Amino acid sequence: MSVAPDGPAASGAAPGKAKPLAALFVANVALAFGPWFVRLTDVGPVAAGFWRIALATPVLLAAAVLLGQQPLRQARGLWGVLALGGLAFAADLASWHAGIHHTQLANATLFGNAATLIFPIYGFVVARAWPTRTQGAALVMAAIGAALLMGRSAQLGAQNLIGDLLCLTAGILYAVYFVTMARARETMQPLPALALASLLATLPLLVAALVLGERVWPGDWTPLVALAVVSQLVGQGLMIYALGHLTPLVVGVALLTQPVVAGAIGWIAYNERLGLPDVAGAILVGLALVLVRKGGPATPPTLEPGAAEAHKGT
Repeated sequence: MSVAPDGPAASGAAPGKAKPLAALFVANVALAFGPWFVRLTDVGPVAAGFWRIALATPVLLAAAVLLGQQPLRQARGLWGVLALGGLAFAADLASWHAGIHHTQLANATLFGNAATLIFPIYGFVVARAWPTRTQGAALVMAAIGAALLMGRSAQLGAQNLIGDLLCLTAGILYAVYFVTMARARETMQPLPALALASLLATLPLLVAALVLGERVWPGDWTPLVALAVVSQLVGQGLMIYALGHLTPLVVGVALLTQPVVAGAIGWIAYNERLGLPDVAGAILVGLALVLVRKGGPATPPTLEPGAAEAHKGT
């Protein structure tokens, strides 16, 4: 999940964009492995979210300090906003990780990116503006695609449908996180905002895991370390770099890599075969994710991606 980049991205994938494009591709592939790593962990889904953030946050904070960005100083007057963002982030991760265990990896990736569609709707409400025709068509396509995917999941079993709904709920919660971080990003740089929001998400995730009675301490650290390093640090780090150089449309097209890779992993590892309704629904949702990024007169305020692209194969 990403949103419009700043500055130099205005010209799109122009000559000299080879490195950002390569980074964007690798980032999407790395992020697509996230749901698989969540399934491989031997802790509860919420606990996996806790370790994913707890292992990555010190690195993010250290990077911000080494770059001289002074996270604590930038956060003055914004702790309430950051705390709300961290809580929404924690709830999003908890819901998404739980959903991953109940639905297909491709579905989890697509529904987990729902915030990319929901955040613009918030912008339309705030701006009291109607979407452009393209954006309106994107929202309709997304609704039809989601209905196809959920209908197919319901045919496979109630647990699959529950998984879809949990992942969709995660997408909605992530949109709340977008809104709060948009406020923080008015005065904060992306890395400090991301690092502090992640820090404030760790305790709620740990408390939730304990209250739910999940296993928290892992017997095998490998999937959790892979989740933190591959998805959270490599995937997000490359995404932050790429989003500063490419247009939202280019990023949107590249985003389609994630459900394809996640679907391939699900097929190979769990024999999750996609039927025709799954493919049709995924294509509609994927196209919607691309079209809604095209912008236009009704484009809502954007959120700098470095503060938002924080948790998923999104």
